[in-house]
Amino acid sequence: MTQKLYVGNLSYNTTEDTLRTLFGEFGEVQSINLITDRDSGRPKGFGFIEMDSEDAAQKAITALNGKMVDNREIKVDRAKPQPERDRRSSGPRRPRW
Repeated sequence: MTQKLYVGNLSYNTTEDTLRTLFGEFGEVQSINLITDRDSGRPKGFGFIEMDSEDAAQKAITALNGKMVDNREIKVDRAKPQPERDRRSSGPRRPRW
């Protein structure tokens, strides 16, 4: 079963390839999602990585949390479940008068 990890404090220059190589040492990387600003397209400095197993995820957390990557001390932990969002509104918000 895949395990989703949060990776924070990333340099804006850190690429998916860098993370795939780094995390690939501990198991198969299923996916990488670097979060970018919706308007500017610039990186926000964090992302999510899915590892192929619980064991691989734990090894990556233990080895990589606090490690220097691209001159930044990265934070690695299990991703928290995303809170349920209100799906009713899909357009711009209208003022309540």
